[in-house]
Amino acid sequence: MKKYLETGKIVGTHGVRGMVRVQPWSDSGEFLKQFKYIYADANGNKKIKINSVQPHGNVVLMQLENVNSIEDAEKLRGTVIYIDRKDVKLPKGRYFIDDLIGCAVFDADTNETLGILSDVSSTGANDVWHIKRDNKEYLVPAIDEVIVSVEIEAERIVIRPLKGIFDDED
Repeated sequence: MKKYLETGKIVGTHGVRGMVRVQPWSDSGEFLKQFKYIYADANGNKKIKINSVQPHGNVVLMQLENVNSIEDAEKLRGTVIYIDRKDVKLPKGRYFIDDLIGCAVFDADTNETLGILSDVSSTGANDVWHIKRDNKEYLVPAIDEVIVSVEIEAERIVIRPLKGIFDDED
């Protein structure tokens, strides 16, 4: 499992005092309020202290240490930001997409291998899991009625698919 996880992207500036606008890659911008630091690289080498976080519509406004002007903030535009996994407190039943991708997916009733989870799409109402099998992709809603168990350490997901997704049932 990756130690540093992508959590958003700096997409612009806000004001003239160095505040940046971050597009969060999480369920909500509120998620980013729990962190004291972000990282500007996937290896955790570029640690940046967060002075303030404020959700603002579909973005998050962040004031970062040593970013004090619009020019400083503009240099960060396009930067993907990361968080350290050890700093995260996820509620039970919530997972990082990075941890889900690559997990084997099994049918809860038959134990048949349904494929490998290859991607997750956010649709607003619920996420949709992309499961690849035999050069085909199946789209499965990530809802309580479908998801039976997720075992990240074992890289195993058990689902009870809706009728017709993996077969041609009527």
